[in-house]
Amino acid sequence: MEMNNTDNNMVVCDNLVKIYKTKDIEVLALQGLELTIKAGELTAIIGTSGSGKSTFLNMIGGLDRPSAGKLYVDGKDLFKLNEKELVEYKRSTVGFVWQNNARNLFPYLTSLENVMTPMLFTKEKEKRERALQLLDLVGMSHKKNSRLNQMSGGEQQRIAIAIALSNNPKLLLADEPTGSVDSKTADYLLNIFRKLNEELGLTIIIVTHDNSLSKKVNRVVALRDGKTSSERIMKTDYISRLKDINIDWLEEETQEEYAVLDKSGRIQIPRDILNALEMDGNKVKLELVDGKIIIEKP
Repeated sequence: MEMNNTDNNMVVCDNLVKIYKTKDIEVLALQGLELTIKAGELTAIIGTSGSGKSTFLNMIGGLDRPSAGKLYVDGKDLFKLNEKELVEYKRSTVGFVWQNNARNLFPYLTSLENVMTPMLFTKEKEKRERALQLLDLVGMSHKKNSRLNQMSGGEQQRIAIAIALSNNPKLLLADEPTGSVDSKTADYLLNIFRKLNEELGLTIIIVTHDNSLSKKVNRVVALRDGKTSSERIMKTDYISRLKDINIDWLEEETQEEYAVLDKSGRIQIPRDILNALEMDGNKVKLELVDGKIIIEKP
């Protein structure tokens, strides 16, 4: 059931496959995904619709069963967990923040009651103390007695983060957490994630369409067609300037982009490069020149 976790990996995907089957059709959502996320990393996952990023998040969250390959989270083999173990995994290993606040919050409860609801502690006093600490952590102590309709979208998301942390998970998963808020609020939410990552050592995976948000994260993994196609790593000189309001995140190249080589030695060539080559077949000419690989149309 457990794997050796001494290498400090929180998530290990090896040749991960997910097939959705209906009566008429078979959809390959993940087709041999290879990805490792270390404990304590703050990682963004990006990709167009159908790239497999939401499927990947659901696999790690224990909400969907993988079809083939290997998937370990915090040393646990997710292929081998039975239903009871899966419930315990979802309760104690992962916390989830959804884009849709209706999935995060009970509208008829106060913020404080919402954060207390999932807690496993038996004593009410312990739950209350923990909930107050978490509301303070996300800057929402002043709204502890407010209900859903008395808060903005950004405030609701901050409560959702507190709820996701209520059982002290090792891994926080956020699905488009800035999808329905303005850019200023999105910045504030990202700062909360960064604070949780730095101060608590929490491993955080954010799935996002938000290009400006993804540029402010140290590591960005791009999925295409159910595989890892590229990674962006923040340049050293930008890491210390993350909160600098003068950086134009959409204009400046804050990250280095790398194509990802899979275990079979394959890389995905981005569509815009193939279009520029005016490719009309499936063959390319490869040549090694002065330590560089040249790719040409035959």
